[in-house]
Amino acid sequence: MENIVWYCVHTKSKCEHLAASVVAAFDGVEVFCPRLRFQKATKRGKVWFVEALFPTYFFARFCPLESLRAVMHAQNVIRVVGFGGSPIPIPDSVIAHLREEMNHTELREIHTPLAVGDSVMLTEGPMRGLVGVVELMLSGAERVRVLLDFLGRQSIVEVTTDKILTERPARGIIYNAPAQSPSPTQR
Repeated sequence: MENIVWYCVHTKSKCEHLAASVVAAFDGVEVFCPRLRFQKATKRGKVWFVEALFPTYFFARFCPLESLRAVMHAQNVIRVVGFGGSPIPIPDSVIAHLREEMNHTELREIHTPLAVGDSVMLTEGPMRGLVGVVELMLSGAERVRVLLDFLGRQSIVEVTTDKILTERPARGIIYNAPAQSPSPTQR
């Protein structure tokens, strides 16, 4: 009997969590589908998004003799990643490291820290959609001073941090941020 090991499963676009839930229902199969929850600016203001850490992929731990066929033919699954017709196992240490990076949850909420010099977008108010640079972190009420190019000249505005979003991508932040305890929505 073969060992139970981790494999990478390729899915249809935007269906990672759906395929993972189908595969998780199989006997003897464990899944890990890491996802990020973060805010992005849209036409209607700040909106929370949930996306897979690895778009179109998740991880499944199973015995290939017993479960490979079922996993390969599960709904929204394209294939089990392999080479030469054989699935390639992933070491347990890799999955353990990913789980540590994800704070031992499958859904990690990302809060983007602000710093002087960061490019930010205003998400509320009459100047919504304008992009500027953080000039100064102010004390009290989490306020910042932002330098904007507006109507052909530079203007300074002071806003609370909840009315701006940094333009840094959420995926890049996960590897640079210290581990945080899960929020109540993650438990």
